[in-house]
Amino acid sequence: MGMRKVYIAYTGGTVGMLPTERGHAPAPGQLAELLGRLPQFQAPEMPEITLREYNPLLDSANMTPADWVAIGKDLKAQQENHDGFLVLHGTDTMAYTASALSFLLEGLEKPVILTGSQIPLCETRSDALENLTTGLLLIERYAHRMCEVCICFGGRLLRGNRASKTDSEGFDAFESPNHPLLGTIGIDFELNWNMLRRPQAESLPLRVRELGDTSVGACRLYPGMSAHTLAAFLDGVEGCVLECYGAGNAPNRDKEFMGVLRNACDSGTVIVAVPQPLRGSAALSLYATGRALLDAGVVSGFDMTPEAALTKMSYLFACTTDSAEVRRMMQQNLRGELTPLTSENE
Repeated sequence: MGMRKVYIAYTGGTVGMLPTERGHAPAPGQLAELLGRLPQFQAPEMPEITLREYNPLLDSANMTPADWVAIGKDLKAQQENHDGFLVLHGTDTMAYTASALSFLLEGLEKPVILTGSQIPLCETRSDALENLTTGLLLIERYAHRMCEVCICFGGRLLRGNRASKTDSEGFDAFESPNHPLLGTIGIDFELNWNMLRRPQAESLPLRVRELGDTSVGACRLYPGMSAHTLAAFLDGVEGCVLECYGAGNAPNRDKEFMGVLRNACDSGTVIVAVPQPLRGSAALSLYATGRALLDAGVVSGFDMTPEAALTKMSYLFACTTDSAEVRRMMQQNLRGELTPLTSENE
């Protein structure tokens, strides 16, 4: 076997499912049996693996913030005995979990790679074999040079908090719309070392931040959305990721609608604007419809994905109860999750 030791946290997802009368469903023991039998996982260049199968195995549609913390604690408990971590996860909320882990794992100095598949490993034609072997080989070869949370899927290596699922059927299911890929995997492994976060000479011990009971949510604007609907959503939440039109725009002619936003911000609710389009940034000073958001107290999330913005906000409220500090830190680049706009930082 190879030189590295890799801990596989099998949380669930399509990768280890079996077909049933009610569709594909998690099958305890199935993945372990396949990993022990398939020759690709016994090859001499593969790392030594330790597999933990979670109980219960979850379709990722059932993942919650408590599960993010549980995964983080599991990885922390195994850090002394392993060189890197492969988290097997369903694709539907993989980008949320990857983003969350990037924030929750404070002081991370080893690679954490999330992967899964669109077709189960047991099927004759499956993308699971390629995704799993690639993730394992990345850790075997480069564990000493990588220390961030990534998604490895469809021949691409993406920063976890920059990724979004963009295809429910294709094998290249994830994109990194506002950040270069960290690597492409074809015949060769071509990694973008200028973008990858590297281990530091001196680092703090790994810590997993607990998430509290803070209520945060995401709200997507749509034509005709009423002030009443917005107010009902904002009632009781401490933070909101507001998915805006274009480059960060909202209906500024609806004074009641803008008043709801202003009252919420004045009362301490943190509202962060991100763009609905996959590519681009929330440049709130670009148009009058964006400037109205600034005037109401909304802050820009720049080019963060909605997944990164939501999980980052949850993390920050776990770090501080000071809403002004959360607003400020939402605009700071903590884990490579955003690219600030100079014009909006002035």
